[in-house]
Amino acid sequence: MRTRIKYAAQAGLLAAVVLAGCVERRLTIVTEPEGAVVWLNDEEVGTTPVTVNFNWYGDYRVQIAKDGYETLNTHRLLERPLHDRAGFDFIAEVLWPGRIVDEYTWEFTLASWQQPDAAMLLEQAEAMRVRAENELGKVAVQLLKDEEKKK
Repeated sequence: MRTRIKYAAQAGLLAAVVLAGCVERRLTIVTEPEGAVVWLNDEEVGTTPVTVNFNWYGDYRVQIAKDGYETLNTHRLLERPLHDRAGFDFIAEVLWPGRIVDEYTWEFTLASWQQPDAAMLLEQAEAMRVRAENELGKVAVQLLKDEEKKK
């Protein structure tokens, strides 16, 4: 009799494991125009439109590049749904008999690359030079003061 109960319990456990549900997580990234290369957290994932599986929610660093367009560097947040929170995740991934699919789509529009105006670049470079000289001057003055204190 004990053997039958043992086998029934093992069969029940095996059935629970085999019939248990799962959670699939997919993220699709779409750009206008298509054909841009996408990196998520510094890992190249493909060319748009691209769909990837993911294992965790949270903040993602997104970089998108395409010739003739400005490279886009941004962050996006994937919020955890209720079935992925403590306690509910066990029910969703082990006890729930069906499959749960989390699908998200991020859409990005790329800006055309514009040739910078040469005069503006020179003006910005001059402003940076003046700022650097001012900062260097402050450091030099402080060094001289420190030297005089030592004497």
